[in-house]
Amino acid sequence: MAELATIARPYANAVFDLAKADSALDEWSRMLGVLAATAKDETVAILLSSPDLPPTAKAAKLSELCAGEIDDQARKFLLALADHDRLSLLGEVVDQYEARRAQALRSLDVKITAAYELTPAQTGSLVAALGKKFDKEIVLESRVDASLMGGAIIRAGDVVIDGSVRGRLTKLVDALVQV
Repeated sequence: MAELATIARPYANAVFDLAKADSALDEWSRMLGVLAATAKDETVAILLSSPDLPPTAKAAKLSELCAGEIDDQARKFLLALADHDRLSLLGEVVDQYEARRAQALRSLDVKITAAYELTPAQTGSLVAALGKKFDKEIVLESRVDASLMGGAIIRAGDVVIDGSVRGRLTKLVDALVQV
């Protein structure tokens, strides 16, 4: 259903952006999975489709059922869905979130700080080399810092490669002091 997908997209994008900003993609994936699985339970599904309960009460009940598995942000997310009477979109939101998460996990944000502006050829070869090394699509962000004197510092996830002149001089000084 294209209409459900269209309506669910802003919610999925908002949750994904929040999770990515907090470096909590896996945590949100787990919490959304718990919420969706609980909502699919036959008894819970009847409760959530009941016209006798207001949407906020449905969200509160679902939140209560998942209390030990979700955090306050997930509860707020449920209330946001309920405020717009969109709890029925939970499964579609989860599907779209997981699609964006899978796509994000195949890319790597790399920050490079260089002593001078990189040429397009240097940028291209750097992206190709890093893509091969990490087996991911590289999203490169570069900036210039003249204090490096030469070379560059590359930050790719948890990996830091210091190929700057300043970094090499610091290592040389440290080595000389230890001798």
